[in-house]
Amino acid sequence: MKAIIKGYGFNNFSSVKGGSVHAPASKSSMQRACAAALVRKGESIIRNPGKSNDDIAGLNVIQTLGAEVENLEDGSLKIISDGIDPVSSVVNNGEAGLGIRMFTPIVALSKKEMLINGEGSLLTRPMDFFDEVMPQLGVQIASNEGKLPIKIQGPLQPKDITIDGSLSSQFLTGLLLAYAARDAKNVTINVTNLKSKPYVDLTLSVMESFLLKVPENRNYEAFYFEETPDTESGDFVDYTVEGDWSGGAFLLVFGAIAGNIKVAGLDIASTQADKKILEALESCGAQLLIGEKEIEVAPSGDGLKAFEFDATDCPDLFPPLAALAACCKGITKITGVHRLAHKESNRALTIQEELGKVNIKVVLNDNVMEIEGTSDIKTATVHSHHDHRIAMMCALLALKADGETTIEVAEAINKSYPDFYRHLQSLGISIKTED
Repeated sequence: MKAIIKGYGFNNFSSVKGGSVHAPASKSSMQRACAAALVRKGESIIRNPGKSNDDIAGLNVIQTLGAEVENLEDGSLKIISDGIDPVSSVVNNGEAGLGIRMFTPIVALSKKEMLINGEGSLLTRPMDFFDEVMPQLGVQIASNEGKLPIKIQGPLQPKDITIDGSLSSQFLTGLLLAYAARDAKNVTINVTNLKSKPYVDLTLSVMESFLLKVPENRNYEAFYFEETPDTESGDFVDYTVEGDWSGGAFLLVFGAIAGNIKVAGLDIASTQADKKILEALESCGAQLLIGEKEIEVAPSGDGLKAFEFDATDCPDLFPPLAALAACCKGITKITGVHRLAHKESNRALTIQEELGKVNIKVVLNDNVMEIEGTSDIKTATVHSHHDHRIAMMCALLALKADGETTIEVAEAINKSYPDFYRHLQSLGISIKTED
């Protein structure tokens, strides 16, 4: 699909009406909730469930592993689980990076031989850490030279292990949930060089909400499951999925570069890493008003200025930050480039390529991305590289061009934020789509 977006030039936004938008549901929260509902025994209600492709993949996985999922009249989901009891020997994670890393240890709780697969860019992502760690837990594993598909057979046995946390915290999330499901006692998961610590906080918070055994967090270097047995978890859990700061970041940046916006549904007390977008908006001089129920953002009367930002623990912010930096006067420096190699695309190179098409200079200096802002953003035909966040970044940049910008493979947004174009239209942006 192509999306054709009409831009309004750098300073002419009189026809952009702005308005209010409710942020999408967090797929980080949603997928963790699905996994937690699966590994606990009993009934769980999930309110404000996500509807992105990754969320749908997560629901498919837990049903494959034995959970019953029912759609309720109010839009909520009822999930009933009696633990891991696969109804099929094949688990497909779609293109969900969190899903494949989180669910693999959970799949390994079963005694059955299981085939774990995925789609799209997930097939090229490195998964060699499974080969290294899973045998230490009594799990037989055979991968495709460190990539999908993976054959795996448990049952997983919780033991003292050490894992490398430099690539992602998502594998740790799966191990924590699997250990809790097995009522691990007196064992420790040691972690070296852990990245994305806020996402670990989210995992522990979800585990607590679902009445699972929560380990002691020893300064993010070790997670200890104590000797005491798991307490009775009860029969019922009621959980509401948070609003998504990752998708919401694009809406907030819209307000800074295009026109007034009020974004509802984002919890300022959230543990989500991408809440840090507020620091960037404040640093660049955007008008920012944080209310009890919504966040209001508007452009600066004096123009936005370049800023410095460390995105090591929130690498998903690179695309919205890049769009923001492109509209700031001066050179913005964003640290954390090394975290971008194994996303839906190599995001550092993709950002550099697509921004270059619209006359924005991007320099990659080892772990730092330098973006030189300009008031002369050009129209062009750009490409999402099948990456949802790149598609949304290109849509924001299109607003500042004087004419029409075409985004190819624009449907990539469905992975995390299928309503994104519709929400932009509700704010007064002209978007046409073509198959």
